[in-house]
Amino acid sequence: MQRLYDFLRRHPTGVDGFWAIVLFGISAAAGTVNQEQRGGTDSAAVLVPVALLLCLVIALRRRMPEKMLLLAGALGLAQLVLDVAVIPADFALLVIVYTVAATAARWASTLALFTGLSAATLAQVRWPQHDASVPGQVAVVVFQTVPFALAWVMGDSIRTRRAYFAQLEERAARLEKEREAQSKVAVAAERARIARELHDVVAHNVSVMVVQADGAAYVLDAAPDQAKKALETISSTGRQALAEMRRLLGVLRTGEHQEGGEYVPQPDVEQIEDLVQQCRGSGLPVDFKIEGTPRPLPSGVELTAYRIVQEALTNTRKHGGPKAGASVRLVYFDDGLGLLVEDDGKGAPHELYEEGGADGQGHGLIGMRERVGMVGGTLDAGPRPGGGFRISALLPLKPAH
Repeated sequence: MQRLYDFLRRHPTGVDGFWAIVLFGISAAAGTVNQEQRGGTDSAAVLVPVALLLCLVIALRRRMPEKMLLLAGALGLAQLVLDVAVIPADFALLVIVYTVAATAARWASTLALFTGLSAATLAQVRWPQHDASVPGQVAVVVFQTVPFALAWVMGDSIRTRRAYFAQLEERAARLEKEREAQSKVAVAAERARIARELHDVVAHNVSVMVVQADGAAYVLDAAPDQAKKALETISSTGRQALAEMRRLLGVLRTGEHQEGGEYVPQPDVEQIEDLVQQCRGSGLPVDFKIEGTPRPLPSGVELTAYRIVQEALTNTRKHGGPKAGASVRLVYFDDGLGLLVEDDGKGAPHELYEEGGADGQGHGLIGMRERVGMVGGTLDAGPRPGGGFRISALLPLKPAH
């Protein structure tokens, strides 16, 4: 049974051809007998071609529905003119009405509906039943018209259903493309985020290591204890940088960051004090104050605050000069977190900060603005009136929409 069903699905035209042959045999036999009973002399010469062409309509209805509809209409008119009474092959008109309504163009569907509704009326007028009353003849016309109407309605419903499913498929394909586009955008955003993170981690920690290494080399012979302390700072800073870079690079490897516990958590506001202590240990005087009541903040706000302070102190170390000092203010407001980082160094041209350094590489203030924008905050950066550089940011507790 399943094989038969699969065959019918794969060869619909062959199935139509089979039923066309069966219908032709029935029509030829029944039509000839009926025509002879009515006294026709050339019944076979007219009936057989008409029946054959009507069966051809069924055989080719899927391939060329519009043409077969016109052929069926022409054959119906020929039956009326040549007095070929209704035969079983006239069932083809009912079939073609359904097929055209389901698959053909709209003009053909409208023509099929008109043809089907008028067929019974024309047949009753051409071959009236003299022994029936007028109401009886009207009832016969209505009874014979209903199947044509139902066939057209069924075909049109299938057309509408197919169009609906096609629209759903198109929408699903469009949504899939949109999801792919959004995924690509998300990947690009994630890469940009990782680039910013790597820039901040490498720029800050390597800067600390370079300063400590220079200091260690300078006092190696005169003060071995200070050189040893500087080397220990370089070691701990390097380990911290490696741990953070492993965490960042781990997100690029599926599942790896879930399998091991070697990746440190993302920096938060509480670690700013450790960052300040690290800068002090590397020779940069930093004044650190907290105003307001500390409280838990969204992780995105805490990471942004930490990275802004880290980047600002790194820029101070790179551009402020040997006698530069810095101050960090952390202010807790009711609806956000305020940051103010200032230095009194000689500074560098503002455009170098924008580019990320004197070498023109990195993210610098551009990365800061991107971070602040991601959490819906504002950033103001520029030279101080009395010398040095100032960076102030306001980070809201909820991102702006």
